[in-house]
Amino acid sequence: MLKAIILIGGPQKGTRFRPLSFEVPKPLFPVAGVPMLQHHIEACAQVPDMKEIILIGFYQPNDELNRFISSAQQELKIPIRYLQEFAALGTGGGIYHFRDQILSGGPAAFFLMNADVCSEFPLQEMLRFHRQHGENHCGVLLGTTANRTQSLNYGCIVENHETNEVLHFVEKPSTFVSDIINCGIYLFTPDIFGHIGTPSPDMEELTNGKQMHEVIRLEQDIFTTLAGQKKLLVYKTQHFWSQIKSAGSAIYASRLYLKQYHQTHPERLATNQDGTPKIIGDVYIHPTANIDPSAVLGPNVSVGKGVTIGGGVRVRESIILHGAMLQDHCCVLNSIVGWDSTVGKWARVEGTPTAITPVFSVTWSFRNHSYMLFWCSRNIF
Repeated sequence: MLKAIILIGGPQKGTRFRPLSFEVPKPLFPVAGVPMLQHHIEACAQVPDMKEIILIGFYQPNDELNRFISSAQQELKIPIRYLQEFAALGTGGGIYHFRDQILSGGPAAFFLMNADVCSEFPLQEMLRFHRQHGENHCGVLLGTTANRTQSLNYGCIVENHETNEVLHFVEKPSTFVSDIINCGIYLFTPDIFGHIGTPSPDMEELTNGKQMHEVIRLEQDIFTTLAGQKKLLVYKTQHFWSQIKSAGSAIYASRLYLKQYHQTHPERLATNQDGTPKIIGDVYIHPTANIDPSAVLGPNVSVGKGVTIGGGVRVRESIILHGAMLQDHCCVLNSIVGWDSTVGKWARVEGTPTAITPVFSVTWSFRNHSYMLFWCSRNIF
């Protein structure tokens, strides 16, 4: 029996995602037409013997989060529940605090992943890799490759190429350590809690000093200690992976997921038909959107619930959030148009994509973009 844990963080995190995270919790921001978190849950639900998905974070439970959990449970036929931390406990502190709930029922292993990553989520491949390497280790880290410069922004893994053992782990090193970086997706056995032990690293006072809590960071506090002890393995993926830290990275993640829909959810992709707008490349359109047939959308466009798009409109490399209105003959490029916003007739909204050296060693090149962002009730005329 397996479980999956998704760390969703809380409201004081994800500051680089503002102002989008003011309106909606970051894990529920729509990427490729569905909440960011739904991509994780759909991947977990595909793993055989997956019995439960647990969300851990310090968001206050609200109607939006509850509706999402209820809808996902009904659609995917798998139990999902949210466990709220009393404070930010770190990537290791949260799972240690809720270890009894995680271990309830006796899972043989559990996946742990961060909500702000975009990936093909090769969970079943990680599980096979874990089983092929016996039972002496307590964790498998998903890794991918980066160039020397970009690797400094991530946790770096030095491996034994024959055994795939993690020999050394450094979080965001100041000098080059390895071109293998940590993807923030893990597979652990229950033995990992024995290595986390009693939390001790960073103490912070709560409520006038009457209560204390301790932050445990898997990367800095646990992985660095376990590396070289034959307890951690690294599984390197050649599939796509990216972080979603900023508004611009959400558009890039949307492109990756839209491309993946050809294999996983072809019904989510719009097609060219008589009486419908012209579609170029991969495009998602919510069924409630009202789009003039003379509009041209794509590639990499996601159109949300209740959006209205007028005649002659051109949209490319953009996310149009629910309730927005794009009036006749406007042009939206490399942008996020916010909830209930209006772009007026003949207006042009254009972000500036900036090409950089590819970060990851995959079979195709990509760009990392900075985007012009319009949100909430701003009207562009």
